[in-house]
Amino acid sequence: MTSGSASLYRRKNSVLEDYNLSDYLGKLVAIVILTTLLAMPVAAQQTHVVVVSGLSGDPEYADQFHDWATTLIDVVVDRYELPPENVTYLAEKADRDPVRIDGRSTRENVEETLAAVAERVAPNDHIFVLLIGHGSYQNGESRFNLPGRDLTAEDYAGLLIPFDSQRISFVNTATASGGFIEALSGERRTVVTATRSGGQWNETVFGGYFVAAYASGEAESDQNRDGRVSVLEAFQYAVAQVTRVYESDGRLQTEHALLDDNGDREGSREPDPLENDGALARTLFINAGEGTGIAGWPEDPALRVLYQERLELQEQIEALQATRGGTDEVRYQTEIEKLLVEIALKGREIREAEAAAEPAR
Repeated sequence: MTSGSASLYRRKNSVLEDYNLSDYLGKLVAIVILTTLLAMPVAAQQTHVVVVSGLSGDPEYADQFHDWATTLIDVVVDRYELPPENVTYLAEKADRDPVRIDGRSTRENVEETLAAVAERVAPNDHIFVLLIGHGSYQNGESRFNLPGRDLTAEDYAGLLIPFDSQRISFVNTATASGGFIEALSGERRTVVTATRSGGQWNETVFGGYFVAAYASGEAESDQNRDGRVSVLEAFQYAVAQVTRVYESDGRLQTEHALLDDNGDREGSREPDPLENDGALARTLFINAGEGTGIAGWPEDPALRVLYQERLELQEQIEALQATRGGTDEVRYQTEIEKLLVEIALKGREIREAEAAAEPAR
């Protein structure tokens, strides 16, 4: 090894250790590196949120479903600065909250809403669909219960066909929702269900904790501390909280959430981006697009630039992992090491800038 190579090797080891990524790097496997996602500017992507609160059947459930829905809507608009026109809320009774609710959650309105979103989205935008309510499973068919005629999992699969160049997060928090994974699984799609099968028909609490992952912010659910909550992080947070609740109540757990994002039509209870599911879900965030920041970022313009640069490096690393394939391992290790060194140095630069700015605060 030459003196120059030895110096670079020591420098890499130093910053990787500082960023606590040495073990992480050792776990990574060879994956494809040149992708369109890797090259796309992070800030250009926008999220479009569609929340559908279905048939409640009971005033208590109606209150609960509305609370979950409005909690998420308020968070994405107020904290994540999503434009109100990017958010649609359909509910069982539109007159319950005319300010937030855009219409009744009928089959026709759901179809029209998704069609309208498909007309205005840009390539690689993020479509976030959240179903809150009750579901059913009969004769091999999974349904989400709506006022009037229900929509089946196959119906929703048809409604998602126009989003062929967008990334989709489809989260069904209803009872008996497990069958939605097989029907909706596909490329560029993350499908989350509150249950592992149509046979789990007892009341679910997963939806409340999934929403709480975004409402609580990075203090509880942002595992990598990048100032955002990914779909994967929200899922993992909700799963842990559901298990805790059942155990603390001494009850047999009757709901087991699943996540699928690799298109194999099989959900994972414990997704692992390097083993099964989760590589795509970890890159999906609620993002307001170009010209907006992220909640919790500093007001100082220079620091915000550094935060944005770190964010883009993080996205590149996650995109690299999300495109698993059969590329040359040596080439992959070279690229991932380069990104890890850059993000570690960027983190150090941010800490130094924050320390320098501390007296002025």
